[in-house]
Amino acid sequence: MTDQEIRKGLAGVVVDTTAISKVNPETNSLLYRGYPVQQLAERCSFEQVAWLLWYGELPTAEELAAFEARERAGRALDPRVRHVIDEAPTSAHPMDVLRTAVSLAGVLDPEAGDDDREAELRKAERLLAAIPGMVAYDQRRRRGQEPVEPREDLDWSRNFLWTTFGEEPTDVAADVFRISMVLYAEHSFNASTFTARVVTSTLADLHSAVVAAVGALKGPLHGGANEAVMVAFDEIGFADRAEAWLGEALAAKRKIMGFGHRVYKHGDSRVPTMRAALDRLVDEHGAHEVAALYDRLATAMDERKGIKPNLDYPSGPAYALLGFDTPTFTPLFVASRVVGWTAHVMEQRAANALIRPLSAYDGPAEREVPAQ
Repeated sequence: MTDQEIRKGLAGVVVDTTAISKVNPETNSLLYRGYPVQQLAERCSFEQVAWLLWYGELPTAEELAAFEARERAGRALDPRVRHVIDEAPTSAHPMDVLRTAVSLAGVLDPEAGDDDREAELRKAERLLAAIPGMVAYDQRRRRGQEPVEPREDLDWSRNFLWTTFGEEPTDVAADVFRISMVLYAEHSFNASTFTARVVTSTLADLHSAVVAAVGALKGPLHGGANEAVMVAFDEIGFADRAEAWLGEALAAKRKIMGFGHRVYKHGDSRVPTMRAALDRLVDEHGAHEVAALYDRLATAMDERKGIKPNLDYPSGPAYALLGFDTPTFTPLFVASRVVGWTAHVMEQRAANALIRPLSAYDGPAEREVPAQ
């Protein structure tokens, strides 16, 4: 054993600086480059937020127009990526399929071996444009539906919904989806972002870092939580079952997903914005039982454990009302968070140090191998 303090999960350990985002403890607000995320969700397109995270400032009108034109021109999936998705069994989780598709995109990228910042920005833009098509194509083929080609006359959020469902979204649906993407885009040194930075610290390429981050995000303790929320909602069924279900789940020592956060001490600051967006969908669909179940379970969890919802809790039912299949929820997270990941890849590379923590050994003392 050792006298050194062991911080399991690196809890409380500050490993580097970042200018990309922080949680302001005074306001309990998540800031992207200094801007409160709830203000960005209210006032900015997802494309503007992507630019902000990559470049540090909101784009001018001219910068935004040029960026949007490049993104829209890069949405069509490479036939080879479609083929790989088609070859994946539908029994595979969509995150496994997406991880493989992103890896192939890295192989095919014309600047795969170029780590110059300008090349990294272009690769990040191409991933932002392509990932929605990968997610939409996979959900449609699982449903036995023909693919829908992207449209350059639609913004990023509306086109994502168009290619997934084959019809133009309502204004409410498009706006709720945009808000969720803005809220999910970045969150400092979370597990998947830190994974991307670790991979980058070895001087691996941007796509390798993103593929590794996709793998980290798949886990139910991170990105998979929004899927688990809907699994719980499906199990509960109706609001008047929430308290009993929670009691049974806690007695069985089940982890209740969608609640609690290591960073926020007074509740996830993104939740009120996403809950308000969910309410708009509830009203549009007349799905008031969903809101009732949401409230009953959240109240019961607060009363029983003193733990409040995180962003995954309102986003799960919102994605269900938008029409996404539950296993597709975490790929939606990828489509948004790839912006934050790639911002961190570029920040890590700009002032790199190999990330290699120490460990405290607690195995057997040195010993001899028995003679044969």
